[in-house]
Amino acid sequence: MAVPAPLAVSLGDPAGVGPELLAEAWTRRSRDALLPFFAVGGERILAAAAASRGIEIPVRRIASPEEARGVFGDALPVLGDEDAGYAAGRPDEDGARLALSSLTRAARLAVSGEAGGLVTGPIAKGLLAEVGFVHPGQTEFVAEACDVAPEAAVMMLAGPRLRTVPLTVHEALSSVPALLNTNHIVERARITERALRRDFGIESPRLAVAALNPHAGEGGRFGDEEARVIIPAIERLRSEGLAVTGPHPADALFAPHERENYDAALCMYHDQALIPLKALDFDEGVNVTLGLPIVRTSPDHGTAFGIAGKGIANPGATIAAIRLAGQCAMRRAAP
Repeated sequence: MAVPAPLAVSLGDPAGVGPELLAEAWTRRSRDALLPFFAVGGERILAAAAASRGIEIPVRRIASPEEARGVFGDALPVLGDEDAGYAAGRPDEDGARLALSSLTRAARLAVSGEAGGLVTGPIAKGLLAEVGFVHPGQTEFVAEACDVAPEAAVMMLAGPRLRTVPLTVHEALSSVPALLNTNHIVERARITERALRRDFGIESPRLAVAALNPHAGEGGRFGDEEARVIIPAIERLRSEGLAVTGPHPADALFAPHERENYDAALCMYHDQALIPLKALDFDEGVNVTLGLPIVRTSPDHGTAFGIAGKGIANPGATIAAIRLAGQCAMRRAAP
C-alpha cells in the first residue's frame, strides 16, 4: 500500500489541552501505530505542555512536511517558527492568533497535498472571532479552504462502537423540523455512503436513518415529518441502490443488537447523534469531515481550559483522531 505524506496537526488554542495531548500522542506513536505527523507552530509551547504532564519529549524544527518522516521516530516534528508563551488554562489573543495561524497553514498544506491529511486541535471560537475568524467552526473553515460549499461538508462522529451523522448541527431544537427536507437527507446520505467506501474501506455501507419524533411519529400521532420528509428520502436512496433502513425510533436505534445492523446512523439533530456517541466512545470519539478532497479529523472534545496543564486530560480522542486520519489517508493513497 502506498504511504501518504505526513499528517499536519494544528495546535488548537495553546492554553487548552490540545498541545499536551499532541505531545502525549507522539510518545505513543509506536504503541498506537500512528503514521508520521507534524505540528504546525508552537515549538516552545509543545515542550512546555509536555513538561506539564511530566513527560520530556525532543521537539525538532523542520523546514518542510516531508522532513517529518525522517524526524518522527526520534522527535516531535514542528513546522514553522510561530510560537507564544505557554499559559495553561489562561487563553488570550496571542494564543488565538497562533491557533488561527496554525490552522490556516495546516489546512493549506493538506489542500496542496504536501500533508497527507489534516488533524485539527480544539479551539475557542469566541477568542478566534476576536482575531478575525469569521466561520461558525473549523469544519466550515476547512471546507472553504478546499473550495467546498459548507452544506457539502458533512460532520461524522466516529468511535470504535458507533458512527453517527447529525443532519442538522448547531441549531435550536425548535428550528430542526423546518430545516429538514428530503433533498437534504438524500444528499448527506450520499456523501456519507461514498465516504464509508473511500475512507473507511466498507465495500457495501449500510445506513440507518433515525426518526425525528418519538416512536417514529406513531403513524402521525406525534408528528408527520417521518411520512412527509424522511420516508421519501429513504425510498429515493433505496431506488439508487443504497442500503438504507428506517426511519428507526431513536430510543432503540443505539442498542447493542441494533448497532450490528448498520455502519453509520443518520440523525436528525445534534444531540440525537452526539449523546449516544459520547456515551459509548467519549474518550475515543473523532469528528471526521466527509465530502472534502482532503482527510480531516479532530478529537471530539473542546479546549478543556479548566484541566489544561494539570496532566489529567485523556489523550484517547487525540490519538484516535490521528490514527483515523492516517488510516483514511492510507486508503486514499492506495492505487
